[in-house]
Amino acid sequence: MAQTSKIINALSIDVEDYFQVSAFEAHINRDQWSQIDCRVERNINEILALLDEHDVKATFFTLGWIAERFPRLIKQISDQGHEMASHGYDHVRVTKQSRNDFAQDIQHTKKLLEDICACPITGYRAASYSINRTNLWAHEEILNAGHRYSSSVYPIHHDLYGIPDAPRFAFRPLPGTDLVEIPVTTLEIGSRRIPCGGGGFFRLYPYPVSRWMINRVNAKEHQSAIFYFHPWEIDAEQPRIPDLPWKTRFRHYLHLDQTKQRLGALLRDFSWAPMNQVYFGKQQSINDFPVFSLQ
Repeated sequence: MAQTSKIINALSIDVEDYFQVSAFEAHINRDQWSQIDCRVERNINEILALLDEHDVKATFFTLGWIAERFPRLIKQISDQGHEMASHGYDHVRVTKQSRNDFAQDIQHTKKLLEDICACPITGYRAASYSINRTNLWAHEEILNAGHRYSSSVYPIHHDLYGIPDAPRFAFRPLPGTDLVEIPVTTLEIGSRRIPCGGGGFFRLYPYPVSRWMINRVNAKEHQSAIFYFHPWEIDAEQPRIPDLPWKTRFRHYLHLDQTKQRLGALLRDFSWAPMNQVYFGKQQSINDFPVFSLQ
């Protein structure tokens, strides 16, 4: 069943390898990263082929650590017409950074990506959606670094992240500025917000459930959906990390062998474009985004 509305949704990929996820922090030290065989290049090329098959462009929120090691891959993504955006340097959650460390991190990563791609980097997404009410200063530093938008607040209850009462759709978190925060999509059912914007939830739900939820956001609320996934989520052959807690193991490895097929259906059933095109195209004005202070 194809979507019933003409709304264009925003497709995003968080470019990090399987061993860099926040859930593995206690099991794989960052000092070990350079000794591990990366699988991100193979997976990204597979994703680029899938996007090309469906004539879809996307936003690639990319780690600086990856960009330094695979500059030709990053340039290839940009040259093929996709939007390059920042995911910080090495996937440190904002909740674990000082304000100064965070500012240096995102400034360095932005410059690194711009030097490789020779184009402005206007978007930023925090590792594990780690902007919450303890570090709202992060929005000021994102603005100071020269980014136009952030996609770093998840408006849900979750054991690892979230601002449950944040707006569900794009808003300006700093009154008097043009910075826009673009939350990943949720569906409101009664008093509950249900995640429907990708990641592990996309692998957890049967695909018809995800399709129904995104279609409802489009058709009933007349809003674009923001969807994300990771390159490792199409890689069922990735090495298994031993001795993981059952919840971490379940969340990371669930239905990896089905993700690519589901993504193909998603690309077919809905209209997609990069974040900057969906939110800052010719038809948009900054006044379209309401001001909402999270303070």
